[in-house]
Parts: sequence; C-alpha cells; structure tokens
Amino acid sequence: MHTHLAARMVGRALPLLLVLTGHLVVRGALLEDLTRLQPGRSRRVTSTMRAGPDGKYDPQAPPRADRDERSNFDNFRVPPGATQVVMNVKGPGVITHIWFTFLGPEPQAWAPNGSANHQEMLLRIYWDGHPRPAVEAPVGDFFANAFGERREVISLPVVVEDADSYNCFWRMPFRQSARMEIINQSEKPISLLYYNIDWIELDKLPANTPYFYAQYRQEYPAVSGQDYVVLETRGRGHYVGTVLSVRTRSPAWFGEGDEKIWIDGEAQPSIWGTGTEDYFLSAWGLKTTSTPFFGVPYFDQWGIVGGHTSAYRWHLADPIVFQKGIKVAFEHYGWISPDENPDYKSTSWNEREDDISSVAFWYQTGTPTFAARAPHARERRLPSLERMIVYARDFLSPAHHGAGDAISQRLAVHETPQMLYRPPSASNAWVEIPFTVTNKEPLRLLLRGTTSYDFGRYQPYLNGIKLGGPLDFYSAEIAAREFHLLDFWPEPGRYVLRLEAVGQNPQSQGCYLGLESVRLRERRPRVQAYGHDKDKDWRKAPQLYR
Repeated sequence: MHTHLAARMVGRALPLLLVLTGHLVVRGALLEDLTRLQPGRSRRVTSTMRAGPDGKYDPQAPPRADRDERSNFDNFRVPPGATQVVMNVKGPGVITHIWFTFLGPEPQAWAPNGSANHQEMLLRIYWDGHPRPAVEAPVGDFFANAFGERREVISLPVVVEDADSYNCFWRMPFRQSARMEIINQSEKPISLLYYNIDWIELDKLPANTPYFYAQYRQEYPAVSGQDYVVLETRGRGHYVGTVLSVRTRSPAWFGEGDEKIWIDGEAQPSIWGTGTEDYFLSAWGLKTTSTPFFGVPYFDQWGIVGGHTSAYRWHLADPIVFQKGIKVAFEHYGWISPDENPDYKSTSWNEREDDISSVAFWYQTGTPTFAARAPHARERRLPSLERMIVYARDFLSPAHHGAGDAISQRLAVHETPQMLYRPPSASNAWVEIPFTVTNKEPLRLLLRGTTSYDFGRYQPYLNGIKLGGPLDFYSAEIAAREFHLLDFWPEPGRYVLRLEAVGQNPQSQGCYLGLESVRLRERRPRVQAYGHDKDKDWRKAPQLYR
C-alpha cells in the first residue's frame, strides 16, 4: 500500500498517470486524489530572509522574524557570472511546484541600468549527485517564454501569470538528492530573485520510478538537409512536452514541416504528423493563445523576415511512450518567396533556413543518452539580421519633417528612444530619413515603428517612388510594429525614405507618428546565389515578397 501511494505522488495531473510495475495507468481527475491520504511530509525551500549572528544572510539560520524591515528582504541579487543555488536537499522525495519571480530587463528604480533577461538565466537541476544536469534550459524557455520576451502562459504544468510569476507543476522525483541552481550568464545582474520550491519528503520511491528531464537545444539557422531534432535518447519512459521557437529568416509561412517520432530504434518514424501548427493543436497557422495543453505565448507578425513564434505542447493525457528509446524531430519546410526558389516559384514545400530553438520534456529510467547541451547565453542570443540601422531619433531637426515638431521619446516597447513626430493635422505632415547603401546585395527595407491611439496613416516613398499603400500606425494600445516595404537589390548611393501623412484611422485621435528606425535587413544567401532579381529595376515595379 505504501508503494502504491508513493507512486501516486510522482504521477501527473488531469488525468494522473501512475507508474506501476512499468505500466502507465490512467486514473481519475486531479481533485479525486484529495480524498486519499498521502504519504510523506511537505517541505519548502524559499528565498526568505535568514540572518546569522552577524545579521548577514545565513542559509542554515531560521527565517528572520522580527519587526525590522530586513525581515522582508526575501530576495537575492545575482551578479553576472555567478550561480545561485536555490535548492539542495536530501531524498527521497518529489518536487511538486516551483515559483520564481525577478525584475524584468528594463531599467527601473530597483535596477537603474536594467537586469538580466530570462533567456540569459540558465536553470539546471541535478538528481542524486549526477554530474550532468537532468534539467538544463534558459529560465524563460523552460517556462515557455522564449526570445527573452515576457509573455503570459496559462496551462496545466506551467503558469506564467501576468508574464512575471514563473510557476511549474511538473512532478520531479529523486532518490538521494536534488540540487537546483540558476546561473547568471548575462552582463547584468539578476535583480530581486524570489523563489519558493515545494517538495514532499518520502520514505522511498518505487524501483521503476522515472526521472524528469528537460533539455534545451538550438540551431541558428536550421541545418540544411537534416530534420531539426528536439530529443533523441535511449531508455524507457514517456515524452511529455515541447517548447519550440522559430525566428524566420525568409518571408511567408514557416510551419509546413511535420513532426516525426521514432519509437524504440525503428528505422522509419511510426508517428508522422501533418504540419507544425497541427502538432501544436492549432490549424491554418498559429496565433497567440494559451490553453491547458497547448499554446502560443509569443507571435509577433505573420510572414515577415525576422518574425518570432514560440509555442508549447504538453502531452499530459497523451504521453508518447517508449520502451527502448525515442527520437523527436521536426521538418523545417514551408512556403518561401520565389526569389529563394531555384525555379523562381512560390510553393508550400521548400526547406527553410530559419533560426530554431527548443526544450524537450520527458520522463525516463536509466541515464539519458541525448548529447545536446545548452550553449552560453552569448550563443543563445539570436544573431542580428540587420545590414543597416538608421535611428529616426537622429533626424529631429525641421529639415527632416513637415509641420509640427519632433522629439526623442523613450518607450518600453523599444530598446532605444524613438522619434515622436507631432503634426497638428495631416496637412503638410511628413518625415524624411536619409541613408546610404555601399554594396549591391539583396535586402529588405522596413520600418520599426510604434502604433498608438493618436497616430496617423502615412504613405511611404523611396527616392520619390511610391511603395505599396498607406501604413496605418493606429492601435488602441501602444505597441511596437515592423512595417515591411520592399525587397530589392539597391545600387550603391544615397536614398531617402519619405513618409507622407494621408489622414488617420477613424478611431484615432490624431496624426502623430512614432518611428524608431529605418532598417535594411539581410536576405538568405541563396537569394544572392540564385540572383533572380539582381538586374531588375525596383523603381519600375517595387516588390515585397509575402
């Protein structure tokens, strides 16, 4: 009876999955377990203030409990390069809940120079003194928050409420010991790190209890001719989740590639999906959403060069079971523009060269054989795609705009200050940003701007050539947005991008314009290799591939 109850403690929720004599047994709903007595003793490891005789923090001291304000100093500042051990306990036991919070990367009163972002913070968890961590992933990616961006996640095993409280409820059993640490791989400190880690101390665990694992890996860009591998390991267990993040390097839709899963060493994958969005339980593409079993916390813009998408899929009611081993991979196929196709065709089935990262979540017995390791935060940061950035804040003088004034303004939605142009109306309202091209190569011209409740509509021109239709800078809430304008092979020389006000959205309160920068973004090397558009005159037929 004791063994049966211990096994229940390492199960998962909704429905709970018990590991009994090597078989997975589906049980009733989560609340049903509350009617049964549980084994063990609950414990918690926290960042609460513990003061030694000298008044300084002492992890062995009891919590400070007096009326002095220092009793409320329940957090840590972790300097660049330092490691904060947040848990180091003896087993057997099972971790039932992890909660972290810390300041975001933006400058604020508690951290005037900003702080590390969660992509630069590496989470490692070790079981039973093993030298290799069982969990190794950036804190953000582990909690389904990729690209260093904070996004809300409302799911069963992972909840990031209001994009700043990081919770997970994965059951993590251990026999001898559990050590959890966060390594600050940023050049800035981790500021105000708070944590609570709940676990249950047990007398023993069943002999066949599997361990929890999570491993990050990346390819910048995806390797040509090979599927993107999320996990490959030998042993016995079940696969329970994927976080997949893609930064696009080509126009159009990246997600036609199928998931492919090989079970127990088979030569061909017996589980073969129908498309990336289908694996993440969506259809006809992906959009921002959050559900108990799947979601897309971050999706910025559809079909652009440099777009970001991050999705999670938890296999809670449908774990992927293996007896000898498993390999999980994704094809990286999708639509691309004709200038990236050797036959100058736009089709749905082209191998793409996007930047991909992932975290695999699984349980298994035996020692995993997956060789992947998380690179340093310097290598996890996405490489820049910009050939040129011209900041609008450098062109505030009246020579570069029409009626009204222009000021420099710092907003949280941009890393650098923007130009805020404030014309009284659309009449004689315009902005010009000059730039110089030195080499002829395939590039994409775009604006990084702001949308807001009092912004107008502006028509873009390049050297007097009209580019597409008017751009609407209105939105009910202040947000960052990229406006992609042109794919071309510009000749070396001087160019002027002009934005002319043509009115405003009926819901807008004005014709203001927020502009952070004008950018020339690189295209994939194959665009230059094929050279389909090299000799075309962009002035006669301006082209933007979508």
